[in-house]
Amino acid sequence: MTFPSTLFAGQRFAILGLGRNGLPAARALRAMGAETVLWDDGEAARAAALAEGFTVADLVTTGFAFTALVLSPGIPHHLPAPHPVAARAIAAGVPILSDSELLFQAVRGAGSRARFAGVTGTNGKSTTTALLAHILAEAGVPVAAGGNLGTPALALPLLPDEGIYVLEMSSYMLERIATLRFSTAAMLNLSPDHLDRHGNMTGYADVKRAIFARQTSDDVAVVGVDDPLSSAMADQLALSPARVVRISGIGGETGARALPGAHNAQNAAAAAAMARALGVDEAAIAAGIRSFPGLPHRQQHVGSRDGVAFVNDSKATNADAAARALGCYDRIVWIAGGIAKAGGISALAPFFPRIVHAELIGRDAEAFAETLAAQGVPHHVAGTLDAAVPAAFERAQALGAPVVLLSPACASFDQFTGFEARGDLFADLVGQLGSGSAMNGRAA
Repeated sequence: MTFPSTLFAGQRFAILGLGRNGLPAARALRAMGAETVLWDDGEAARAAALAEGFTVADLVTTGFAFTALVLSPGIPHHLPAPHPVAARAIAAGVPILSDSELLFQAVRGAGSRARFAGVTGTNGKSTTTALLAHILAEAGVPVAAGGNLGTPALALPLLPDEGIYVLEMSSYMLERIATLRFSTAAMLNLSPDHLDRHGNMTGYADVKRAIFARQTSDDVAVVGVDDPLSSAMADQLALSPARVVRISGIGGETGARALPGAHNAQNAAAAAAMARALGVDEAAIAAGIRSFPGLPHRQQHVGSRDGVAFVNDSKATNADAAARALGCYDRIVWIAGGIAKAGGISALAPFFPRIVHAELIGRDAEAFAETLAAQGVPHHVAGTLDAAVPAAFERAQALGAPVVLLSPACASFDQFTGFEARGDLFADLVGQLGSGSAMNGRAA
């Protein structure tokens, strides 16, 4: 099934930011009959759009008569300071929308009654989104998954009435929805993140709660209650029309190799609750959880050498995410570092006894070294992942640690294009450990 070619005929969209979301949105809107005017602050991105025949114009100076501004998620329209184009849209009364909102409008405009399932939270969004989509697909339900994970929302296909869209929703995306209603939605957990964008934790929580906006008595709100802010949100939602299902991962295990630890028990509980709300039976849910292959860069086993397992958890870009991985192992060599979030790794102190040695990389390695030194954790500033992996392997062998864990607790942009590139290099370096000459050369 495809969207009608005249669905957005007569409508005119400004699109700012031509990366992962922007250019696919432009292609989809053009295919549905809309007029589009594109801009990106990068010259190469503008050239790529021109090569595809799009109209490219500086949206700060051009006329601003648009149906809506489609703003890439990473570009602010409020805090810490609005992009000039966003400020112009606000002044002109032009709605600022995410591509997920436009997908919902397109699906309904095309006459499909396909339902929407949304997943948000500070950590676990991608795993829960992928797991729910896997359960639905294994149960024979027409499903399309994307949003903040994988395929951009407007690049997803039109589904039939019985289909289900499973969307990972970041706080940046939730700021920009207007009519999107999720038949079932999950808010997994809340810990400090993106506070520059949302002002404080109250602002961050308010944006996350938007995933439940417009739900009716036919809908289900799934909320993790393993942290105080999320538990409070569940209590608030109990006053709303939707049925609230509280889920927890404390003390739980999934029994699935791809889903280790209590945090994944919470992710699995959320996916199961959402699948039940969507009509999937218990046997199919259990089968889907058992057969889930997992996602790259999320506690992904990438190899073993001489009894030492190497685990790629590069997606752990903050301390709370790293805590979830550290809690799964009793004795590890830890590789951490990059661009730290507020508070660094101080909150991880309860897990430090599990760390027999740490290899530190990236911009904030020295700051991490100070924290670890104060707690008596053996460590070394390796600087780069190329140096850290062979050094960590050597330490693991010498100290009898069965696991080398890359769980950086940091953003990656000081040394990499993203957490995926960081995790891919880790896996490549682990592969090179099989060669004695390569390993010895790097250790030197």
